Amino acid sequence: MRLSILIFSLCIISTSSVFAQSGYYEDAFRLSNVMPSGSARIMGVGATQWSLGGDVSNIAGNPAGLGFFRKSEASLTMGYTDWGIDTRFLGQNKSYNTTNFALPNVSVVIAKTKDDYENSAFKGGSFGIGYQRIANFNTEFGYFSDELGTSSIIDFYLQDSFGVPENQIEGNGLTGLAYLTYQINPVTVDQNGNTIANPDTYDSFVLGLPFQDENVTQQGSANQITFSYGGNFNNKLFLGGSLGIRTFDFTSIKNYNEEFVDEPLANSSLRETLFINGGGVNINLGVIYKPVETINLGFTFQSPTWYGVNEEYDANVVAEYNNYFFEEEDVTLGREEAATDVILSAYNLNTPLKIGGGATFFFGKNGFISADVDWVDYSQAKLNSNDFDEGPDNQAIKSVYSSTLNYRVGAEYKINMLRIRGGYSFFGDPYSNSNYDRSTQQISGGLGVKVGNLTADFALVTSKFNSLYTSYQVLDSDGNNFGPQTEIENNILNGVLTLGFSF
Repeated sequence: MRLSILIFSLCIISTSSVFAQSGYYEDAFRLSNVMPSGSARIMGVGATQWSLGGDVSNIAGNPAGLGFFRKSEASLTMGYTDWGIDTRFLGQNKSYNTTNFALPNVSVVIAKTKDDYENSAFKGGSFGIGYQRIANFNTEFGYFSDELGTSSIIDFYLQDSFGVPENQIEGNGLTGLAYLTYQINPVTVDQNGNTIANPDTYDSFVLGLPFQDENVTQQGSANQITFSYGGNFNNKLFLGGSLGIRTFDFTSIKNYNEEFVDEPLANSSLRETLFINGGGVNINLGVIYKPVETINLGFTFQSPTWYGVNEEYDANVVAEYNNYFFEEEDVTLGREEAATDVILSAYNLNTPLKIGGGATFFFGKNGFISADVDWVDYSQAKLNSNDFDEGPDNQAIKSVYSSTLNYRVGAEYKINMLRIRGGYSFFGDPYSNSNYDRSTQQISGGLGVKVGNLTADFALVTSKFNSLYTSYQVLDSDGNNFGPQTEIENNILNGVLTLGFSF
């Protein structure tokens, strides 16, 4: 099996370059994929907010909505997340569950309105400051199987090592660790029995297929502090703008294991630790227009977020041999271990812009129905760095990701002091040329109560989406990956409670 990998790698080396091995392109998507959120009221109506005004969510949503405020308001939102994951690998199922408490929104709006007797078209406006949690990375998943896999990570090492001279292989990332632990070894003699001085092809004496398992733990979040202003012109046209300052941190710990039967190698393990943090800025422009009293039409333009990112990475490989005598090196192998240094890198990331529009129809004072649509092209994210060659990752961004059209609809009905809400959201599949559906669907509902200057709103939001996880990549002669792939079903339940006070 290993020899066949070595042979066909000659055929696929040109196609394998379209996939970035560094994984920075995955970071680009992770920081670009931000779901609309806000107060419990907005979450209860499906996160529709492009044409709704008068809610603290307008600070980071459509800032034109701040022009609807007649009183100042402060609010605090508390949230609970239950992230359930079911994985399927080679017919084996495994379940995980992660819970998290947070303060997803803290906001203050200061309203400055003009007196009704003033004839100016400008009727005043509101300034808002808000803290918002825009992404939650806290989750755990993995897989196992009591069936033999269809490949080994040694196949990846062999493919990745092709063409790398032996005097450079130790610095070749994970593949260098595989070399140091004898999982791959240079072919030192040609077909005529002549010694190759500095070989650049490799083989492995481990020939069988392994049992495989992996566990991935992720932690962190992305947050934004937003400064917004929205103005009111003749109670018909509302204009607004905002400046967002984002920060984020993300930690990933991966533990991948293989176990062999009747092979010189008993088992091997790979542990990778990745820590990313950074910050960025963006601007948001919005407009809401009321052609008639019962209709709002909204539009938003959200600029790219210009990030500065710092990253730390290290990896450790352990190979446990059955006291195997490796004649070529005249060594008896037992426990072999190798680790990378802590690799530091920095880069700039521009996420794609977003354009959105929406409409709201009001049933007098009894309620409303609202709908949003927005467009974002994830293939337009771009990396730039002085620490590494970002070209392969930028190429991967363009080839792996695509544009999506997202839509949301929600409604609220008022019964005396009680508000009843419901909504539905759909977020398109961001991956191009894929037969696997990774779109996200959300269903939400909520209740709200207003007594005097006090409001209390509660919402439940369920999100469902599927994804594929690839532990490592091995390409066949057609460029198709036959490395282990795990199907992941995500079910996320969010509960949010917002307490507000008008003054």
